[in-house]
Amino acid sequence: MDYKTEYQQMTKAVIEEHRQVFEKLDMGELGVFVEAVAGAKRVFVMGGGREGISCRGFAMRLAHLGKEAHWIWDDTAVAMGPGDLFVVSEGSGDVGMFGYVLEKAKQSGARIAIITGMPDGAQVKKYADIVLFVHSTVYLGKAGEAPGKPKQHDVVPTRQPMGNQYEQHLYMLLDVIVIFVMKEMGQSYQEMENRHRNIE
Repeated sequence: MDYKTEYQQMTKAVIEEHRQVFEKLDMGELGVFVEAVAGAKRVFVMGGGREGISCRGFAMRLAHLGKEAHWIWDDTAVAMGPGDLFVVSEGSGDVGMFGYVLEKAKQSGARIAIITGMPDGAQVKKYADIVLFVHSTVYLGKAGEAPGKPKQHDVVPTRQPMGNQYEQHLYMLLDVIVIFVMKEMGQSYQEMENRHRNIE
């Protein structure tokens, strides 16, 4: 294998994919999402697999903003209720094991914001108060073309395997969103840094 050539081609392709996904994001949806995060009493975050890794990073940055933030699977997560925001990444829009948690969150009175690559997904339609559609190819995205399944539409095609593109983009997008939330809350990078863990 010619690693130099392959590396240059692949990295250029990946960068171009993400440029296109960023370009497609709806600014109205982005504004609603940012304002919901900034205005929430507390933020609870959930995602599965590699999406979950991106979401955990988001929860950490919210804590650096002084926002009470909980990763839903941690034992220290507290009860959810009115005034809270539940942020869920559901790339495929219908992750089976999320249904129970989403139902409980809805019953609690918290608002639910779902980030997804399939806004027509069953659980997105059923539970989301806020939808942020990331125009990115998700894991098993092609399965959405089967009869009875939501179609993955208007997304950027990818040269990468599985859900790489969506999972990578989620991490970058959430980092950008944190910067917007910081500005919405009237904070600074220095204030965030002052809250960083100091026992390392």
